[in-house]
Amino acid sequence: MNNQKGFALVLALVMLVVMSLMGGALIVVASGDHRTNNVSDNYQQTFYVAETALLEGEKYLINQHLGPWGTSGSELGVRKKRDMLPSNQTTKFDGKMLVFKNYTTANKSEDWYIDTSKSCFNSFSGIKQDDFYVVTAQSNNFGILVDEGLSAYTKTDAETKQIKKLKNYYYEFFITKGGSASFSGSGSSVAQGRTDSTTKGIAYKIYGCGIYGGSDRMVVALESSVVLPRQ
Repeated sequence: MNNQKGFALVLALVMLVVMSLMGGALIVVASGDHRTNNVSDNYQQTFYVAETALLEGEKYLINQHLGPWGTSGSELGVRKKRDMLPSNQTTKFDGKMLVFKNYTTANKSEDWYIDTSKSCFNSFSGIKQDDFYVVTAQSNNFGILVDEGLSAYTKTDAETKQIKKLKNYYYEFFITKGGSASFSGSGSSVAQGRTDSTTKGIAYKIYGCGIYGGSDRMVVALESSVVLPRQ
């Protein structure tokens, strides 16, 4: 019996250490899972923002081809002169966006502002960067886009908080004009009786990116092609 004195205390201390280690391990695992889920959610949102970039690029081409809508004064709601086939600019594109559509360097004091620089351009390894020309290259802030869309409404605190979070996301696109491509459309002229017809068109390549500017900075890059008819 004398040899077993204090055994219960030692056993209790050992069990306490074991339980503490197990509890610490569970906290580390749970924290890691939480971080992984956050990164996954941010990636998914960034992917959706990248899809927005492609859609905006396609809309830009179609608007230029048909004639963009006027946004103010006597031109409000009236299509401007159409650009049959938008052309590449004559200056080589160095990767820096040419148009910051809804935010500027005046936003630098905001905690969500980041300098995206050449993040989107550098995400496409197949581009010959020493000889690359674009029709346009635009950068937009996703949160500001949503905020402007809700400008006519009184936003709730939850909506304001969500918009602030979305301001960590940017979408950018640049477009380059390619060569000839087949264009299939319905009824390219009245004489053809509005039947399906195939004619030559011009192909455009749209490069779009979603950029997350939070603590886990990430860029999702996507591509799409659009063919516009020559007529």
